[in-house]
Amino acid sequence: MLALVGYVGIMLALSTLRKIERNTVLAETTAQAALDASQAALATAQAILLSERPWVLVSAEPTLSKPNSFTITATNKGRTPATITAMLEQVGIKSDEMHLPESPEYDEQPGSQPMIPVTLVPGESTPIKVFSRDDVQAICETDERVKRIENWDEKIFLHGRIVYRDLVAPRGSNEHETNWCCWYIHGRQKSGMVVAGPPGYNSHT
Repeated sequence: MLALVGYVGIMLALSTLRKIERNTVLAETTAQAALDASQAALATAQAILLSERPWVLVSAEPTLSKPNSFTITATNKGRTPATITAMLEQVGIKSDEMHLPESPEYDEQPGSQPMIPVTLVPGESTPIKVFSRDDVQAICETDERVKRIENWDEKIFLHGRIVYRDLVAPRGSNEHETNWCCWYIHGRQKSGMVVAGPPGYNSHT
């Protein structure tokens, strides 16, 4: 009788353990499904935020009022307003773009006035720099170097960085950056400007 009672008790205990195991597996599966669903929802939310955020892009276009002059312009190509909080720029001469520093470098400008933030609604633009043939002599300083520029023995590169934030994002959100770089092609009579430079000089965050 004791042996029978003990056997029945063992069988009941084993049955209970199997039920606990099944419930545990079910709970783990449910928890994993919930985790996968939350990650999918997060990815969807991030994709929506990226599609709705501002994107400040830079282009170089001929200046209509002055021949052989080019205006570098920042345009908000995104869907929400952007506030530009800082801008840096640098003009230099290198033999080619492979001799640019690996990461963009900027000279310090002590005493410069802090920038007044500029807000761009979607589709709106703002000029950030104008460069023309008149500026070449000041950069080159000598006629000999101007001739080297004309012969493409050396090249004039303009590069810069724009820091901006999403106007509708929560305060304290990370700022975004747009890096740009252009080559001013100085010919004997005509000039041009094209996008140039390593990837780090033409990047977006």
